[in-house]
Amino acid sequence: MNKTYMQHPYSAEQWYLIDAQGKTLGRIATQIAYILKGKHNSLYTPYLDCGNNIVVINTAQINVSGQKRYQKIYYRHSGRPGGLKKETFEQLQNRLPNRIIEKSVKNMLPKGPLGKKLLRKLKAYPNNVHPHTAQNPKIINIM
Repeated sequence: MNKTYMQHPYSAEQWYLIDAQGKTLGRIATQIAYILKGKHNSLYTPYLDCGNNIVVINTAQINVSGQKRYQKIYYRHSGRPGGLKKETFEQLQNRLPNRIIEKSVKNMLPKGPLGKKLLRKLKAYPNNVHPHTAQNPKIINIM
């Protein structure tokens, strides 16, 4: 009799560490989304959280190609009339460097409850100091 294998959502929880210093934003964001969804795993299931956590360090030194540093605009709205705020990449990187990585990865994850759950497993820090050394994160090199 054939048996169907069902993966437990947290059967293989793993922590990964990515150093963003001098790396391109898009290349890092696609790799992070790929790992958070669990597509690198042979037991990939689209509707399950595979339990991967990612720590990104040095987000303040991330690069973008071309003139995006001055031309890319991030929008946010306060919810009040006339509350639209605009910021360039450079201004946002000086103010909140983690927000850049979080926004780009959020747009690459599934929309809905699963995407929100996966985004909570992304931890970003502007320098190389992070509180997750006890989890022994596996270092990933991204070109």
